[in-house]
Amino acid sequence: MSDSAARHDAIIAATRNWLERAVIGLNLCPFAKGVHVKGQIRYVVSTAQNDNDLLDDLERELKFLVDAAPEDVDTTLLITPDVLADFGDFTNFLDLVEVVLRTQGLGGVLQVASFHPDYVFADAEADDIANHTNRAPYPTLHLIREASLARATAAFPDAADIYERNIETLRQLGHEGWRALDVDAPAKP
Repeated sequence: MSDSAARHDAIIAATRNWLERAVIGLNLCPFAKGVHVKGQIRYVVSTAQNDNDLLDDLERELKFLVDAAPEDVDTTLLITPDVLADFGDFTNFLDLVEVVLRTQGLGGVLQVASFHPDYVFADAEADDIANHTNRAPYPTLHLIREASLARATAAFPDAADIYERNIETLRQLGHEGWRALDVDAPAKP
């Protein structure tokens, strides 16, 4: 196995670990377990080194998801380990993501959720444990089918309460509990 393939496998393994232990394990997203268990999550590691290359990867993955049968691939995690390490750059890039969705005519078809190792909500302090609801080992764009999300929220009567419940879960867990989950990116050698 090449060093590049081994690195990609390690990045996917760290992302999967985060998904299983934090997102599913803490029930931060009650919709994640079903697609995970069914193997309907596509994990893609972008090799992009700049925003333009990442936009190309994003457009390719959006097209792939639209063309794929939902029972095969329901959602995609586009992981970007080599670009957008700065959270400010990441949030600026999200504006471009919205432009791509509009220009591709995908509004109402797909949406993109965002996760970053240094995620901070606009109204939060950087060390607020609530930020961890959107913290992943690597900058990650979660491509979601609107139809799947609509079905999931219809089946979950208190979907609007997820955000508040997640904050409460993390406040009870605390920073020490989050560290114990061991869901951050592995240290670089």
